[in-house]
Amino acid sequence: MNPILVALDVDSADKALSLATTLRGEVGGFKIGKQLFTAVGPSIVRDITALGEHVFLDLKFHDIPNTVAGAVSSAVATGAWMVNVHCSGGSKMMRAAAEAAAAAADKLGRPRPLVIGVTVLTSMDEAALAEVGTSRPVMDQVVHLATLAKAAGLDGVVASPLETAAIRSACGRDFAIVTPGIRAAADVGKDDQARTMSAPEAVNAGATYLVIGRPITGAPDPQAAARAIRAQLG
Repeated sequence: MNPILVALDVDSADKALSLATTLRGEVGGFKIGKQLFTAVGPSIVRDITALGEHVFLDLKFHDIPNTVAGAVSSAVATGAWMVNVHCSGGSKMMRAAAEAAAAAADKLGRPRPLVIGVTVLTSMDEAALAEVGTSRPVMDQVVHLATLAKAAGLDGVVASPLETAAIRSACGRDFAIVTPGIRAAADVGKDDQARTMSAPEAVNAGATYLVIGRPITGAPDPQAAARAIRAQLG
């Protein structure tokens, strides 16, 4: 599968559907996050999946296990191909998410979505972790959360490419790693993403999927930009 997942960080269904239509065939799927989902609602997931596209529903569920299980069940009903939860919700919550995804998919007669866990946000560095009371270095915290996610039955994690090799060593080759905030090489380090790389660097580091937003959606020709990035990946 094409590893590029385009972040549809826009505020209307028209903008999202226009981008999805333009980029069909050039990318592997689309990420719908809090901005678009809050503005439009679950219908946008159904609309894009109806085009035959993969949708990563990036809502980062983090609540008590029963509430997260209900949210994941509802996400399955939208047709989302991938959903995520925060690993910091703990093993019981992650396990409830994985079980709910399987049960809902079976009930609806559709494929079970991938359920992945968010480790440490790529905007955070060690000072930010210390501020919220985590004394482990970023690398150690990410690997710790990834191993918890795997043990709880999740399919993979969201992490920066800087931690990919360590996650692979701890969790194996079949464990999915989604790398967010991918930037053009000239832009790495210039915004709120503290731990990121360019697309070729991230793939070489072992990422399974790349979430790319502005380098594609903000380009004068998004289709050409997506095609150029895909070509860089070999």
